Amino acid sequence: MKTSTFLAAVSALAGTAAAESMAKLRELKIDTWARQQEIGAYDLDRYQPTAATSCVNGKAGEYQCNNVDLKGFLRHQDMGSSTRKGNDIWGWTAPNGREFATVGQTDGTAFVELLSDGSLVYLGRLPTQTTSSSWRDMKVIGNHVYIGSEASNHGLQVFDLTKLLTIDPSSPKVFSTSSDLTAIYKGFGSSHNIVAHEETNMIYAVGTAASAGCRGGLFMVNVTNPASPVKAGCLSAGGYVHDAQCVIYKGPDTRYTGKEICFNFNEDTLDIVDVTSKSSPKTLSSKTYTGASYTHQGWLVDSSMKYLLLDDELDEYYGAGKAANKKTTTYIVDISSLTAPVFSGLYQSPATSIDHNQYVVKGLSYQSNYGSGLRVVDVSSIPSKPDGSGLKQVGFFDCYPEDDSVGGRAEFTGSWSVYPFFKSGYVLLNSIERGVFSLKYTGAGAAFASE
Repeated sequence: MKTSTFLAAVSALAGTAAAESMAKLRELKIDTWARQQEIGAYDLDRYQPTAATSCVNGKAGEYQCNNVDLKGFLRHQDMGSSTRKGNDIWGWTAPNGREFATVGQTDGTAFVELLSDGSLVYLGRLPTQTTSSSWRDMKVIGNHVYIGSEASNHGLQVFDLTKLLTIDPSSPKVFSTSSDLTAIYKGFGSSHNIVAHEETNMIYAVGTAASAGCRGGLFMVNVTNPASPVKAGCLSAGGYVHDAQCVIYKGPDTRYTGKEICFNFNEDTLDIVDVTSKSSPKTLSSKTYTGASYTHQGWLVDSSMKYLLLDDELDEYYGAGKAANKKTTTYIVDISSLTAPVFSGLYQSPATSIDHNQYVVKGLSYQSNYGSGLRVVDVSSIPSKPDGSGLKQVGFFDCYPEDDSVGGRAEFTGSWSVYPFFKSGYVLLNSIERGVFSLKYTGAGAAFASE
């Protein structure tokens, strides 16, 4: 968060309370999940195994859907979790083309293989490095997955995913947090998110603990040698970073062509930073918006790098700004000038739900929106209609039937994140309560699967 003067300005602009801190957001979520625990949402055998089911007449089994088929499903208990609570997810494609997922859970990371028919096979798991935590995040560079957590003193687990290639699924393996790791980086203890930039072999840990000395900003780790990660720098000037996307810039602002640029989602602002020099990163701009409540995550619309999507995790919860109706609200940012970005428009989902994570593949934004599950939004019209008037939902899979009878709720239940980058076209959705879903979008634009 920024200075008190700046927060007051944000408050006046938003017409609501100033944007919250991660501490407050954490408190709200823990309260929600404690209530879920009380009603048995994470109990053993609370959910039944589910076979592949096509979406017909708006339903795939118990799940509401449109243009999205259920191809496979594994419960958290099927993936060896004793806490049976999920969080992040990421994917890995092996050199031979086999597709795998790293599935975040409060007590560790599960490994599953995605088969050619979309079904999922559990291969094993890597336990948490220290204690359980509701926050675990992982990203892949090359053949290694890098795993952080808000668990105290967890550090960064570095695991060689090629170990999965020879596992017999009939004998899943629980990997050792010492002998089976390529490395354990202890330069920071806890972290909230892990950001990976494959082009530069950089891991940016964000939301690190105060003891890391980076104010929760970009904690830069060079992983050119996965067995020996090295701290490369720190960006603390903007304060706490919740998430980021980093790229080698090829957009319209030619002043920064070829520079390494990070788009940071900083609780109450979008910060754009030049991190080409790790020892002296430079903030190019810091921009807030009406209704800013907790700037959470976002993604570039396409390779032109002219527009960016941004989601706010608390605007629906509080009914702030344009999200007063509690419909999932996605903000559009014109980043033609990296030093002067402009919030040009927005899109509202037909569903009542809080947004969480989204990624864009060939004009489609795959959004993991808590209680409303996976939402597929055609964003290809943004270059011609940057106000968002051309955006439309083209498919969905609602993985949280519990709130269907009331038309959805703006609560922290349901899906956590989505991974839509596999060549096969299968999309993996990790839910907090149930487990991991393998899904296939069947609507317009599905040719993205050949990417």
